[in-house]
Amino acid sequence: MTWIAPPVERTTALADLTAVSERATLEGWLNWHRETLLAKCAGLDGEQLARAAVEPSSLTLLGLVRHLAEVERSWFRRSFAGEEIGDVFTGPSDGDEGLEGVDAARAEEDFAAYVAETSACDAVAAGHGLDETFVSSRGVTLGLRWVYTVLIQEYARHNGHADLLRERTDGATGD
Repeated sequence: MTWIAPPVERTTALADLTAVSERATLEGWLNWHRETLLAKCAGLDGEQLARAAVEPSSLTLLGLVRHLAEVERSWFRRSFAGEEIGDVFTGPSDGDEGLEGVDAARAEEDFAAYVAETSACDAVAAGHGLDETFVSSRGVTLGLRWVYTVLIQEYARHNGHADLLRERTDGATGD
């Protein structure tokens, strides 16, 4: 049986983010963008998810899922929490951050790894204040608030890419 990316049940409605705390706003926007990425993939099989649909780019929906798992791990777990852990999908020095090397046959595993990584990142951030800081690999002092903000912009940019990839794959648009 061919694996199909599952439908996404929204847990975050943008209308619910208008009168909440700063922390709830940041968490809500990040979750909304995570769900948007998965919604862009919903209903597609591994072959469709691994297809580079906007030539000449090699970018794929599956590559975006993998990449965003890497980016979340890098900021939340390695940088903020100081965990000494490897990459989710790639070698430590390959520089592609999960975008390359997609394999349609591993789509289900890659999705599971993405979901596990976002849960691990949420667990790292839980109980920490937005003003808590860390020193980045470039020697700059940053805070948890900054991590949320940079991830929201990363997802916003890549969800735009996902819009184009999905439309070119099967014509679906929206959200």
